[in-house]
Amino acid sequence: MSTTESRATSTPPTAPTKSRATSETLEDYTLRFAPRSYRRWTPAVVATTALGGIAYMADFSIGAGIGLAHGTGNALLAIAVAAVVIFATGFPLAYYGARYNLDLDLITRGSGFGYYGSVLTSVIFASFTFIFFALEGSIMAQGLELGLGLPLWLGYLVSTLMVIPLVIYGMSALSKLQVWTTPVWLLLMVGPLVYLVATDPGTVDRFLSYAGTDGKGGIDTASVLLGAGVCLSLIAQIGEQIDYLRFMPPKTEANKRTWWAAVVMAGPGWVVLGALKQAIGVFLAVYIIAKVGATAAPEPIQQFRGAFDAMMPSWLVVPLAVVLVVISQIKINVTNAYSGSLAWTNSFTRVTRHYPGRLVFVLVNLGFALALMEADMFSFLNDILGFYSNCAIAWIVTVATDIGVNKYLLRISPLRPEFRRGMLYAVNPVGVVAFTAASGLSIAMYFHALGDTLQPYSPVAAAVIAFVLTPLVAFVTKGRYYLRRTDDGLDEPMLDADGNPSAVTYDCHVCHQSYERPDLAACATHDAVVCSLCLSTDGVGDHVLPAQPPLA
Repeated sequence: MSTTESRATSTPPTAPTKSRATSETLEDYTLRFAPRSYRRWTPAVVATTALGGIAYMADFSIGAGIGLAHGTGNALLAIAVAAVVIFATGFPLAYYGARYNLDLDLITRGSGFGYYGSVLTSVIFASFTFIFFALEGSIMAQGLELGLGLPLWLGYLVSTLMVIPLVIYGMSALSKLQVWTTPVWLLLMVGPLVYLVATDPGTVDRFLSYAGTDGKGGIDTASVLLGAGVCLSLIAQIGEQIDYLRFMPPKTEANKRTWWAAVVMAGPGWVVLGALKQAIGVFLAVYIIAKVGATAAPEPIQQFRGAFDAMMPSWLVVPLAVVLVVISQIKINVTNAYSGSLAWTNSFTRVTRHYPGRLVFVLVNLGFALALMEADMFSFLNDILGFYSNCAIAWIVTVATDIGVNKYLLRISPLRPEFRRGMLYAVNPVGVVAFTAASGLSIAMYFHALGDTLQPYSPVAAAVIAFVLTPLVAFVTKGRYYLRRTDDGLDEPMLDADGNPSAVTYDCHVCHQSYERPDLAACATHDAVVCSLCLSTDGVGDHVLPAQPPLA
């Protein structure tokens, strides 16, 4: 079936009133390929917006917790090990998201998991967003308690409700927020550290020699791996980076240098700043211990209160510390709420074939986060992150391996991404088997099921098993479960001459809106085309193309 000549258009048609699903998904292309017509930002603006989302204070707490438990040497090595793994796995994902303008869920569908198989990883990513929303909300509540005297329970509620007006809007609003607040945040974060090092060099010596609560000092492999496991819980942050990177402009000969710089810095490069913040968290925790004791050391509000107290009048200390915490919390939690709502909506729409609206899942995600905060998750932070990291590592390593090894090295997996219903099998054993085995075994190790000696190695097991099984299962299955069809019924090429997704538009037969080529497929029952969301919500499958017989 060919509809290219009869349905391609250069401008959007005059259309009837949009449905609610169409209107909402066109606000920020929820669940969809992000079209060229919407991607009007420069690489620099996209990168700044993406990096603004990592202004979270959790890194300071994570670093402090690892440093207090295992000492500075083990903590710094743990942070470095985790950063290398996160950068290596994040690079292929960031490139794919920016090059083909897809979020991580759409990438996961065609990178080993299948159309319904990736629902599992969408839920894991949604869990990441509300866990870290709760963590940041807890930190903000600590700041509001210190600065305004608000009880923690009320601070949790305030930190949750205040992001709703911001996150209702998509990329347009978030890009402005992140660009304008980033300079203030950087100044307040870096200034105290520079001042302490410059005025009191002894702080550096105390920092480097801190031995941890066991007082033994020295480098210990188990301590490094336990610390790295906590840091690796942040591996899923690449999903939030890609939620912004999918709005990168097309890569051309003219902009390739700035394009690559933006993708690397705002994609896997986020972990460089993240690792620095974790190391600063160790530094500030050791400084606070020397001043007021270990109890307050893991709390960022107390860390920066102590740092500000050394460099400015006392009346200014608490207000500035509170301002830093509030700005950081808003910058990251609008991203957590936004990305979480996309993940929940994606999963729900595929399973039920009904689009309830993204705002519904903004509230669902915030409800989970508020429940965690009220349960005082901050007091058992490292346990939550250590457990969660096993699932996150298994997922990210599986997808990154499918892209880097199965697609580009072995050529078993189709090189061009696919996410549309009808084009993919429901479940692909490549990703599902690799992820399930890696996460299941590593979680068992984490809970001492395989003995105390192996427990610290659970993050290593998650990464290694996922890395080995992903190409192995693809080889055994001969890659036959990636594509249900190789032909989507349209003659128009998917990519333009520069290898970017085509900007040619078609009218969707169902919702009567205009979409660019990668978002559509031919209709099974009409000489027409149907957009990806209308295919997802087709309750009886009238428009979904049938499977093609396997090649002999």
